[in-house]
Amino acid sequence: MANEQEHSVFFRTMMTGLFVGIIDTVICLAYNIFYRDFTGYVPSEFINVSSLIFGINLVLLIIGMIYYLFKRVARGGDAIFGVVFLAVTLFLAWKTEMIQRFADVHVNHEFRGLLLGIVLICGVSAACLPLFYNSRKFNEFAI
Repeated sequence: MANEQEHSVFFRTMMTGLFVGIIDTVICLAYNIFYRDFTGYVPSEFINVSSLIFGINLVLLIIGMIYYLFKRVARGGDAIFGVVFLAVTLFLAWKTEMIQRFADVHVNHEFRGLLLGIVLICGVSAACLPLFYNSRKFNEFAI
């Protein structure tokens, strides 16, 4: 019985990560369109529709599995997970500001703005995964 309950928790954490990933994909696609229209940023070798769809869903699915490990290993794993992923998000945002992808300063600045928005959207959602997991309404309608 305990093993079956453990599988249920693993499945719910993984599916929560996947569903949040789907929501984030839609938000990031909208942000991508808005940002490119607003700034006129054109290059799409790295950040494009395909990379957003597959990358974000895969990353949030894996983060859902990591959340399961936090729940299983640490007492108070929800709070620790949230704090850790907020710290990871701040670190990635800081590192994003240092990226030198293009020789043209203006295009490089626009690339960092696009990437920073995506990092912040996904990072905040990842840190909020425990809130979605513990939400009765979210589990009722989404999982």
